[in-house]
Parts: sequence; structure tokens; C-alpha cells
Amino acid sequence: MDKPIISQSPHITHGDNTRGIMFDVIIALLPAIIAGTVLFGPRALLLVGICTASAVISEYICCKALKRTNTIGDLSAVVTGILLGLNLPPSLPFWMGAIGSAIAIVVVKQLYGGIGHNFVNPAITGRIVLMVSFSTAMTTWTNPYSWMNTNIDSISSATPLATGASYSLQELLFGVRPGCVGETFTLVLLAGGIYLVWRKVIRPTIPLAFILTVGALSFAAGLFGGTIADAGYNALYSMMSGGLILGAVFMATDYTTSPSNFKGKLIFGIGCGIITFLIRQFGSLSEGVSFSIILMNILVPHINNLTIPKPFGWEVLKNE
Repeated sequence: MDKPIISQSPHITHGDNTRGIMFDVIIALLPAIIAGTVLFGPRALLLVGICTASAVISEYICCKALKRTNTIGDLSAVVTGILLGLNLPPSLPFWMGAIGSAIAIVVVKQLYGGIGHNFVNPAITGRIVLMVSFSTAMTTWTNPYSWMNTNIDSISSATPLATGASYSLQELLFGVRPGCVGETFTLVLLAGGIYLVWRKVIRPTIPLAFILTVGALSFAAGLFGGTIADAGYNALYSMMSGGLILGAVFMATDYTTSPSNFKGKLIFGIGCGIITFLIRQFGSLSEGVSFSIILMNILVPHINNLTIPKPFGWEVLKNE
């Protein structure tokens, strides 16, 4: 007969596990995958599939080589591959996407001990590596619906943030602009975020703090030399352009690389928003979401230490 396990209270039983959580994330990402396929064609779907397959294969090989329990069944590698694929230009060569997924899994995740041990987000790191290594391919964008034109191979354009091109708020809401596979259709990303909040997979603290900080700073910047209406448009434009919503909802909220308490999450989200705004406003890069999340990931241990909640009764004991 096995000995009973005795531990300190509280004793909480919860039905969630890694596989269940990752499955919910996949469900939340499905609308973005479908929207990306409609906007940018079957090639976009194939790119996401190749990134996902590369991530799963890399996970399997690493677990075998390092003699660890096979973890492909927890779906975390699938989520990493999907997120990376959605963060890539539709025209990116497939082999580059496969390399990015392999780097995300092997270098960022498995070499640090596997799921729960990486200190930065694997998908974002894979994207940054590709951006630095293949800058031309990573900044070549395809216009929506150009794949339906059979007379030409492709139509390339720059993103709204890169050129300052003017798009209507309606076009930004429905993804009718150049961009990465899964970042343009604002409405489906928000729907995915609402689903994750409803399922209690994530809390809205980080996404709201992140997005609203970028919006508030962009509004303030728009007041210089413009009207309140101009500043309002600038704020909405900044919040719906680039990969802000995709990053804020699906990557900044990663359990392993984000703070564990409310104050920490608030600081993390605001920090991401400030860094994103500064890079967009003053940096040479038009998009700062990936870099802001990575930089704040590195600070998470310090944020957690500074925001540890006081144990119940702490003040009383301290005064006695």
C-alpha cells in the first residue's frame, strides 16, 4: 500500500494541465490562422504548418537526444510553431521559417531544460533571430488578396508603421493591410483574447496594460502639432498596427516568461508598452513589440521579487 502524501494547506485540485491550456490557445489562434489564409493565400497556411512541423520535430529529437520524457503531447511545441508562423511575412521562404522554429525549440526552450525553464519567449526569440539573420526577407510584405491575382506572382508593399501609410480604422479592424500572417486582422485577435480570458487561461492585466500604454503614449505624441481628434486617431492607429495585439494577447502572457502576480503583470505590461512606443517613435525599426517583450522577459525575476505579496498576518507579526 502506498504511503499517503501529506502536505501543507491549502489543498487545491484543478483540472487544467499543460495540454488543456495549450489546446485552448490553439483554439484561440484558429481564427487568426483562417484570416491569414484568406488574406494572404494558401501559402500563408503552409508557412504556419511548416513552422509547426519543424517545432514538433525539433522537440521530439531534443527529447530523444537529451534522454528526456517526450513532451510533444503537451502541445507546447505546436503553439510555439503556430505563433512563430503567424509572426512571419507570408512571402518568407519556407526553410527560413523551419530554421526559426528549430532555434525557438532547441536553443531557447530545450537547452534551458524544457517547458517552464526558458527565461524568454521561444517564438519571439525565433522571430528576432530570423529578423537579424534575414532582414530583407523579414521585411518584404505582401498585400492582402494579391494571391487571387493570377496574372502576377506577388505584390509587395511596406507595413503601415514602416511607411506611415494611411489606412482607415475599418481596414485595420479587418486586416486589409500588409503585415505578418496573423497580425493584421484585429477583430479575430481580440476575439481570441476574449476566449482565453473567458476560459481563464490568461488574465487581461498584461494585454490591457500593454495595449493601453502604447495607445496613451501615442495619443500624447499626437497632441504635439495636432488636434485631439488627430491624437485619438494616432492612438487607435498605433494600437491596431503592427503586431501589438498578437504579441500582447498571445506572447506577453506566456506563463513561464511573465510575472506571477497582479502588480508584476501590471508593471510588465506597462514596461512592454513604453519600450514598444519608444522603439516605434525614435528607433530605426518600425516595430518594437518583439524586442519589448524579450527585454521585459529578462526582467521578470526581478519584477517578481519586487512585487511578492505580503503573507497574511505579516504586518501584525512585524509589529509585535
